[in-house]
Amino acid sequence: MLRRLHGLPGIALALALAVTALSGAVLSVQPALDRAAVPAIPAAASVADVAAQVAARHPGVSAIRLRADGSLTAAFDDGGRRGVERIDPATGAGLGPYAVSDTTRFITNLHRAFLMGDAGRVAAAIGALAMLGLSLSGLMLLARRLGGMSALLRPIRGTPAQRWHGELGRFAAVGLLLSSLTGLWMSAGTFGLLPESVATTPAVTASGGAPAPIGTLTGLNTVKLRDLRELTFPDPADPTDVFTLVTANGERLVDAATGATLAMTPATTLERMNDLVRTLHTGRGAWVLGLFLGLASAMVPVLGGTGFVLWLRRRAARPRITANVPARAADTVILVGSEGNSTWGFAGTLHKALVAAGHKVHTAAMNDVSAAHLAAPRVLVLAATYGEGAAPQSARLFLSRLAKLPGQPAVAVLGFGDRSFPHFCRFARDVADALEARGCPQLLPMKRVDRRSPQEFAQWGHDLGDVLGHDLTLTHVAEPPKTTRLVLAGRELYGEAVGAPVAILRFTAPVDPRTGAPGPLPAFEAGDLVGIVPPGQGTPGDGKLGDAMPRFYSLASSTRDGVLEICVRLREGGLCSTFLHGLRPGEGIDAFIRENPTFRPAKGRGPLILIGAGAGIGPLAGFVRANAAGRPVHLYWGGRSAASDFLYEHELAQHLAERRLTTLRTAFSRDADESAYVQDRIAADAPRLRELVKQGAQILVCGGRDMAEAVTRALEPVVRPLGLDLPTLKSSGRYVEDVY
Repeated sequence: MLRRLHGLPGIALALALAVTALSGAVLSVQPALDRAAVPAIPAAASVADVAAQVAARHPGVSAIRLRADGSLTAAFDDGGRRGVERIDPATGAGLGPYAVSDTTRFITNLHRAFLMGDAGRVAAAIGALAMLGLSLSGLMLLARRLGGMSALLRPIRGTPAQRWHGELGRFAAVGLLLSSLTGLWMSAGTFGLLPESVATTPAVTASGGAPAPIGTLTGLNTVKLRDLRELTFPDPADPTDVFTLVTANGERLVDAATGATLAMTPATTLERMNDLVRTLHTGRGAWVLGLFLGLASAMVPVLGGTGFVLWLRRRAARPRITANVPARAADTVILVGSEGNSTWGFAGTLHKALVAAGHKVHTAAMNDVSAAHLAAPRVLVLAATYGEGAAPQSARLFLSRLAKLPGQPAVAVLGFGDRSFPHFCRFARDVADALEARGCPQLLPMKRVDRRSPQEFAQWGHDLGDVLGHDLTLTHVAEPPKTTRLVLAGRELYGEAVGAPVAILRFTAPVDPRTGAPGPLPAFEAGDLVGIVPPGQGTPGDGKLGDAMPRFYSLASSTRDGVLEICVRLREGGLCSTFLHGLRPGEGIDAFIRENPTFRPAKGRGPLILIGAGAGIGPLAGFVRANAAGRPVHLYWGGRSAASDFLYEHELAQHLAERRLTTLRTAFSRDADESAYVQDRIAADAPRLRELVKQGAQILVCGGRDMAEAVTRALEPVVRPLGLDLPTLKSSGRYVEDVY
């Protein structure tokens, strides 16, 4: 719900918000320009000093005003000559006529009313309300993603669009909240929605004597010029008229003959509040604030663009679920926990089958669980597991929210995972245990689906249909991802001597017959994944994959390197690794890219500690290759034999010479002279690693699961003396893994 509240107003009002924000950003520069162009007011100057000097030049002066832009102006009517003149506050001399430029007037009108009068002012108020809602909901969404309001300053991980949207939104939020709140206040004042709070000026009688020289009037001499708002001169033809002096503190009436203050009316609380709001909204009189507000406003079109990209991706990733009734009207609720969106496809198939059987079904993300969902007669949970048994992206908040909600619906939990991983469907198991602990009746025992098997999913549907008392046929066909044709350009083979062949394979796009050069590669970064299905499991050459399980390999290159590079270890009985090792130059594959934004070096100049073994060196070598800025990078890598499988040996030596790589520590388990594993090097270097972590180093680990667990055991005593542990480092993005 919160995501919809954040996204829909932004999409619907994108153009209006962009116009308001950009015009506000242009206007925000004006206070800084005014400060540079307008003469400074001397600290000792009084209202009487300048009034006397102006009156000496303009006998028909009617008012002197200190404007919001800092300009001091005088309005006069000297018989045949009238106008408004800019005044030098130090000398009272004229600086030429005062006029607001047509450009400034146009932009101001555009900002306040879209050039449409009162109707435009109403639209601007609605825009300010929408901006307030977007800013608040955006902060709440970001806090929820990062782990709470206290974690709002943590590094933001994700796709480029997610990082840009989060980082810019976090920076601009304070300015946008301030602009929208003050804009709403000013709109309320424009339409008379604020209470009337105007002080009544008492009636006074002037002495009626001959006017004294202005410079001698005590009531004007005691007021500093910088405190002036407006000074209105008495009518020369009326001896009972008085000077009216308005400052931020209120209004005073001064006798033109004696200089005495005849009455003083303090400014009301509402008037002071209006002055403060005007300053906070425009930056007038506070040019630094104005520039900050302008910078925040300038972010709005970028936030709109990145937000629209994220919305399109979410919309494209999830299946279009028809007949999705409101939760309160549903007899069956399907809750989905998915990381890569494949589980949503299974949920769509289940939803459609249940609706066809006559059920009223509501499908939602597990993160959105509410009392309305748990009030349904039955809840079906489809939950994938991410990484080391963790909750996937759309289910990270489920267990904590579940604990705070009432309801005991009948439940069935279906887990999705890969049986080759030790924590196969562990998150689904955690969900099933939590539901059982709260007393929810079980429709079915928890079942696990291995590697997105449509057959196992169909069997679960048959069992569920038996419980519901009718047939339930679940025929799920995964929508195939679009693929790109790539051809093998080169290969390096290592490890044959120790019985563990590893190939570094480099692919390019096929040659364009029109130019004779390779075509463009898809967009990817080192650390992303390439999905490949070996022949016989897909439909080769048609640009799509059939209903088969792709194998994913971490990328050792980025698009700008001009090749797609992977490290592939030949596994006994491995269909994809056997296929890839058997490729000859010029032969091709059909592949697709899956972004892996969580496995990337954090931005900045902080040290990096890269740890891997075997083919896990691939993305780590890519990170080193991309380190043209010479950031401190320390690589720990383990192989079997230095003589046969020292992957990237020559390239790493070159990177050491170029300072792309700071240090390299290797460990070879089959070398007779010094047999060791990568975790042994970590234990030996504990003091140095502890110092790097103390300096804010990020640790990236890539390789097999056994290696990763051994590295974890070796690193725990390294960070413990610092008052840290690996779960804490993981939660802050300082310890990330790509483990297989």
